[in-house]
Amino acid sequence: MSKTKIHVLHTGSVNVDRALPFKEKTLHPLPFSGWLRPNSWRMWVPVSAYLIEHPKGLILVDAGWHEDMRVNVRKHLGFMASTMITGILPPGQSVREQLQRLGYRDRDLDFVVMTHFHSDHVSGLKHVAGAKRIIVSDLEWKAANNDANYITSMWEGVNVETFQMKSIPYGPYKSGLDLFGDGSIYLVFTPGHSKGMVSLLVKTDGGWVLLGSDVGYARKSWEQHILPGVTTSAEQADKSLTWLSDFSKRDDCRMVIVNHDLEIAPQVIA
Repeated sequence: MSKTKIHVLHTGSVNVDRALPFKEKTLHPLPFSGWLRPNSWRMWVPVSAYLIEHPKGLILVDAGWHEDMRVNVRKHLGFMASTMITGILPPGQSVREQLQRLGYRDRDLDFVVMTHFHSDHVSGLKHVAGAKRIIVSDLEWKAANNDANYITSMWEGVNVETFQMKSIPYGPYKSGLDLFGDGSIYLVFTPGHSKGMVSLLVKTDGGWVLLGSDVGYARKSWEQHILPGVTTSAEQADKSLTWLSDFSKRDDCRMVIVNHDLEIAPQVIA
């Protein structure tokens, strides 16, 4: 691998109430749940993962939907989650299938970087359990294993390593991880949507590509400053979104990609 290449993969879609990606001011106590709200307010958005071919290794970011989503959605997501969201995974779109199409197997992956452990990001993790290293922030790991809103069966039996935040030059808290120690890929601490979520800064020949996970859900999120509907801390989410917006305006920022943006098609960034 002579230079860095990013494959933007769509691993199915998720159906959510419009208040989940875009926070609403409403008297409804849980608008993002979709409970007692019209079906016409629901929307389909892509579930993304990213394969980074880097001179120092092969990295998968997030794992998308598991193939079990084709068999029994309610069983895979659990009763409570399946009352709020549903998903589809067309043939050929799981991370296992897309890696295979690109000529790779899970054992070829040097890293699987999990931005956070919400179901639409971690569902397919067992498909890549043979990766050399699977990493998530210690803050996210602690939250995921102590909060009933997470689905622990999705990573049961998988060897997951945690990392601690260190000082880095970027991010709302200047905190994260320099993955290779050379400044070419940073895991940037961007909490608020979840307690330990990270985004990724990937250096390419054309500038930085910011993989913003769920800091926002579309370009209008940072252009109009619309927080996600689900947050563990509105204050942190606001700070993370402000940083993403500011970074998007830098001359050396090539592209900002968030996980569920309808405007982002599968593509290769080289």
